Amino acid sequence: MNLKDVKKNAREKMKGVCAICRECNGVWCRGMVPGMGGSGNGSTMQRNYNKLNEIRIMMKTLHNVKDPNVKFNFLGKVLSSPLIVAPITGLNYNAGGAISEEDYIDDIVNGSIECGTIAMIGDGGNPGFYKWGIEAIKKVKGNGVAIIKPRENSEIIKRIRMAEEVGALAVGIDIDGAGLLVMKTMGQPVGPKSIEELKELVESTKLPFILKGILSVEEAKIAMKAGVAGIIVSNHGGRVFNGTISSTEVLAEISEAVGDKMLIIADGGVREGIDVVKFLALGAHCVLVGRPIIWGSVGGRREGVKLTLETLKNQLYQSMILTGALSLEKINKNMIYKD
Repeated sequence: MNLKDVKKNAREKMKGVCAICRECNGVWCRGMVPGMGGSGNGSTMQRNYNKLNEIRIMMKTLHNVKDPNVKFNFLGKVLSSPLIVAPITGLNYNAGGAISEEDYIDDIVNGSIECGTIAMIGDGGNPGFYKWGIEAIKKVKGNGVAIIKPRENSEIIKRIRMAEEVGALAVGIDIDGAGLLVMKTMGQPVGPKSIEELKELVESTKLPFILKGILSVEEAKIAMKAGVAGIIVSNHGGRVFNGTISSTEVLAEISEAVGDKMLIIADGGVREGIDVVKFLALGAHCVLVGRPIIWGSVGGRREGVKLTLETLKNQLYQSMILTGALSLEKINKNMIYKD
């Protein structure tokens, strides 16, 4: 199996939902929500892609970096790379039923482990989504992260306990899902959190708490004040709020403000290894990968997920050789070309 075959298989199975375009920029699928596209006219998803694509990295080849170290320490767990699978659910309606929820969860949790990294499991209107994710993490001895929708705190804490019971590495909420109307229609209302509510969640567990959906220095500082271990700079893939900024545009500012005090994870538009370099150069410590993982699962199941992650890792390795970065920590803002 190769990545070309995986994408071909996925394209056939996802007809009408995702064309797996040569340039995955959110244009073909715009407005397809539920589905793979962005909210409204898709401008936010397109902005995620375009702003990341506009960044140019300086190539350097006169150096001694011949075997860079791409390993990453995620809250004490050493991973083979800074690539982590994003929390995605609702494959039956978002991916046109190309794969079942249970199969997808099995693919991402185990495919990531086989590549030496981890997956984040998600939550949704169907209670089974989170339960199946927790069961999958249990089978891999807790090597995963549980991300919960911003429900009422009592409901979130119930799900935190489930993550604790299986020994998950960390837990958190995707606050960028606060406006998901599909949750309300399924009788699972979600919403924003006050700093007091956020503190209650952080203090309810001894697990590191991660907050997904931060897009400003102001809210990054609020998260830090609440005791959050890490934030994910994200706009939910442009799938909940049309017309907002991309993570790329605020990442450097957020990193400068809180980057040495908490883990910063970047999300939104990773398609190849050089995108990881860009995000790390802007100040992220690691990145989430979403859409390519769906293609990997649909087109090649667990092996397809592993192959996707291995390909991205190898591209990152090559990019570090071509920029003179001996380790992830050596990737910095000086690598970004300024017009």
